[in-house]
Amino acid sequence: MTGDGTEPTRTVGVVLAAGAGTRMGRPKALVADPQGRSWVRLAVTALLDGGCSDVVVVLGAAAREARLALPDDARVRSVVACDWERGLSASLLAGLDAVAADPEVEAALVTLVDLPRLPAAAVRRVLGGAAGRTTALAQAVYADRPGHPVLLGRAHWPGLMGELAGDHGAGAFLRRAGATRIDCGDLWDGRDQDRLAGGGGS
Repeated sequence: MTGDGTEPTRTVGVVLAAGAGTRMGRPKALVADPQGRSWVRLAVTALLDGGCSDVVVVLGAAAREARLALPDDARVRSVVACDWERGLSASLLAGLDAVAADPEVEAALVTLVDLPRLPAAAVRRVLGGAAGRTTALAQAVYADRPGHPVLLGRAHWPGLMGELAGDHGAGAFLRRAGATRIDCGDLWDGRDQDRLAGGGGS
């Protein structure tokens, strides 16, 4: 219990990092920025600093090597999407399966590994802009373009998981369910990174 007698809110961050990174030329879970900071570690840090209680990283391609990039932190764990080749849906399903196993988790905050510039401030804004965490459904937008992170309250997981297929995430579900759109365009541009810019390595 918190000091005011209410139950604490527990939201788990989910980093989708299972893909082979065809356009990148290597799995994005193995990529680092020009300063040598792993994209996986950057994503985990943004989620934790932004208010997530802990983080699940979904791995697939090169999972063994990618696991070495995870921070040594009890709040961080990885799961492997065994059918990651099916696309984004397989990774999201694996992440939600992992967090659903804990009945105390009220919501999942999902992001992608190829957003190395995601600021913790965007995470905080999405978390803070959605009321009723268990029933929350919210998405960051940038210049009216939907992006990440995405907040999925536990009440929505069964419906979403029942329709995920192929290389599609939660976009159609979010639009149909009327997810709250939270403008984060003043914090960064929200764009993913498919190719290395200015060097970088794994």
